[in-house]
Amino acid sequence: FHAYKRQLLNVFKIIDIYNRMLADPNFKPEPTAFIISGKAAQSYTFAKEVIRLINSVADVINNDPRVNEVMKVCFIPNFRVSNAQLIYPAAEISEQISTAGKEASGTSNMKLMMNGAITLGTLDGANIEIADLAGRENEAIFGLTAPEVEQLWASNSYFAWDTLNNDRERLGRVMDELKDNTFAGLSGNFESIYNELMNNNDPDLVMADFRSYVDAWEKLTGSYGDQETWNRKALLNTASSGWFSSDRTIREYRDEIWHA
Repeated sequence: FHAYKRQLLNVFKIIDIYNRMLADPNFKPEPTAFIISGKAAQSYTFAKEVIRLINSVADVINNDPRVNEVMKVCFIPNFRVSNAQLIYPAAEISEQISTAGKEASGTSNMKLMMNGAITLGTLDGANIEIADLAGRENEAIFGLTAPEVEQLWASNSYFAWDTLNNDRERLGRVMDELKDNTFAGLSGNFESIYNELMNNNDPDLVMADFRSYVDAWEKLTGSYGDQETWNRKALLNTASSGWFSSDRTIREYRDEIWHA
């Protein structure tokens, strides 16, 4: 649950959808089960707080009859091979939302692609290859690119407070709910997460990519009703995933490195 993988951004999106459903009866997102899984070292306080937030949000949403026929949130602890074997075939969207430039190359996105999931992600790690192989039009790419992230930090031109003030209606409300009792339950609020973002200038650019991310999610899920197009994208992802096979990898090592 490394911070750069930005499951905090994921839960911000879920909170935003919940807020919009309560505020606007005309907002009717595609019914969705949000499945999040992972684990964090006991000493990794920030990651543990994000996991606590996810579970608290799940508790509120899953027990709210105003929305729980349309959205469900499920956190599966201790992500490992045995539960991955259940998650990968079930997923229709693969959320690969790390800060661009920070993910070397994971493999979960490859396995999800092979099972027909459409990638909603940044241009980071193997997402770049996935978009190239299946066609960018068959994925949902959002957010800052790695060069843009580098430029933002090099120029000292990013200020989290400006980002927050420019989107008080949606991002601002999500941030405020970290401090109030909306999701606090019996375990307390999440002001520590708020302070981590604001006092450290949003180090993983969660807030910077928020609107691009939620817009990409809404556009992607809004197309789900066109099942012919959706299934075509899913099949193209599966059909294009052979590049990630161990056979191809070992063959290249044999030919280009070992010269065997």
